[in-house]
Amino acid sequence: MNLKSKLLLALLATSSAAFAQTAPAAETPEVTYNVGVVSQYRYRGLAQTKGDAALQGGVDYANANGFYAGAWGSTIKWIKETGTANSIDAKGPVELDLYGGYKFEAAGLAYDVGYLRYQYVGNTYNKIGADYSNANTDEVYGAATYGVLTAKYSYTLSDIFGQHANGGSKHSGYFDLTANFDLGEGYTLAPHAGRQTVANNSGYSYTDYALTLGKDLGDGLSASVAAIATTGKNNINLTTNGYNTAKNTVVVGVKYAF
Repeated sequence: MNLKSKLLLALLATSSAAFAQTAPAAETPEVTYNVGVVSQYRYRGLAQTKGDAALQGGVDYANANGFYAGAWGSTIKWIKETGTANSIDAKGPVELDLYGGYKFEAAGLAYDVGYLRYQYVGNTYNKIGADYSNANTDEVYGAATYGVLTAKYSYTLSDIFGQHANGGSKHSGYFDLTANFDLGEGYTLAPHAGRQTVANNSGYSYTDYALTLGKDLGDGLSASVAAIATTGKNNINLTTNGYNTAKNTVVVGVKYAF
């Protein structure tokens, strides 16, 4: 698979998907941790673990002046599966996201700008063939929130997740539109739509949708269930080693934050 996937908007992870929901800066400096498990790992609508469960966890630092930084990790399978499909033993079982940015408010809007590095520890994705580069990916992003609605755009400074065909995929982009509704009694509802465009490789571009119901269980524990769909479910480019990474699905999971 040349594009990665993650459960969008779930309360289970504080990776790039989660901090797409721009919020005001922390009032005091703080460090928080989180660990969780999901029934499968999806990102931007696409499967990362071939439908299998994933272990995830992270750490975040937020400063009162608006600056923040963090790291988040998950088990993955897409690099190995792409290698297997090409008769290559490609390695890279772990994703590590490293990010930092700045949050501020102006003219009634909350803004979030930052940088995200997707690091696939020890990956050998580039050994699969000429159309593949190292899977590590660099993105910059900007988001604005008004009320319950957040719009975010992410822009790649490198090939996106190792897609190197047709001269590479640098300058790819992802537009994310998300709403977050407080339903009361600890429940939240988050509808989402996103559009992934892949530079020089339009056959890999697609739109994804998600509807996530979250529940705060108290004492740092939360759970969520997400219905996920994409326009790429019939796209052969998004099928890896016989597995349709873009097919519609439901993802559930739990997270503990402390």
